[in-house]
Amino acid sequence: MNTPDLGLPMTVSADGLPARVRIHEVGARDGLQNEKAIVPAAVKAEFVRRLAGTGLTTIEATSFVHPKWVPQLADAEELFPAVADLPVDLPVLVPNERGLDRALALGARRVAVFASATESFAKANLNRTVDEALAMFAPVVARAKVADVHVRGYLSMCFGDPWEGAVPVPQVVRVCRALLDMGCDELSLGDTIGVATPGHVGALLTALTEAGVPVDTLGVHFHDTYGQALSNTLTALRHGVTTVDASAGGLGGCPYAKSATGNLATEDLVWMLRGLGIDTGVDLGRLVATSVWMAAHLGRPSPSRTVRALAGSGADSHQEH
Repeated sequence: MNTPDLGLPMTVSADGLPARVRIHEVGARDGLQNEKAIVPAAVKAEFVRRLAGTGLTTIEATSFVHPKWVPQLADAEELFPAVADLPVDLPVLVPNERGLDRALALGARRVAVFASATESFAKANLNRTVDEALAMFAPVVARAKVADVHVRGYLSMCFGDPWEGAVPVPQVVRVCRALLDMGCDELSLGDTIGVATPGHVGALLTALTEAGVPVDTLGVHFHDTYGQALSNTLTALRHGVTTVDASAGGLGGCPYAKSATGNLATEDLVWMLRGLGIDTGVDLGRLVATSVWMAAHLGRPSPSRTVRALAGSGADSHQEH
């Protein structure tokens, strides 16, 4: 039995929460980048198209990173044109000016750079110090803004680092301010290894507000390593955040942080938000069906609890939300 057919989850709103949340879907990029077996570009394109059919309005398509570093995304030039006609936002990652050139040449209108809050991860991910990485991004952001392209700044290791341990809140605030000051339109606060807890999330968001970072420029990107992603998300919503990163089916991790498990599953997020009466515009049935389809291509079941709960019981019954 498909539980939403019974009016479940029951909608019970709570005070202090937004009326609508924009889901920044990362399954096609962050979700697939760690897959050892190369997923054909045609399958990735169909995945993006199916995600767009669920009502998601922001779907991260790919990364214009050097193929040597992330072989799974070596097909960016093939993939992006195959989905560029979709009526959704299709942000792409650009690690440097060369990546920006490749993205702009294909007509990308939304790009993202990926910085680190810690020196260890900056070294592992970019082979630079934090400040050297920021200096590398400055001309990328400046050129994107001249081209009237929206820029997102990803910030990894905001809540903990596998080499350094705890990350001081002021350290994260400093890099956030630097990214905003160089021209980023939006920031995504990454709990790359999934160690954040709600009090820590609240403390960082409060500190960012006190540092003059507008809450409407912030998104959150939680991993569910310790089962905290939804509780951390709810805390962020109570602090005014309305953009949440999530990955269809809970796909993904981080190639440079081996302790990172999957991203927050989009279906689990939608289930919670539906129960709170928060609008996402997402059709949960279509989303579950899409994740089941992709799981079949990957040869393993989805780790999303909501997908598992609904997939065997009429998940293809589309539930409008």
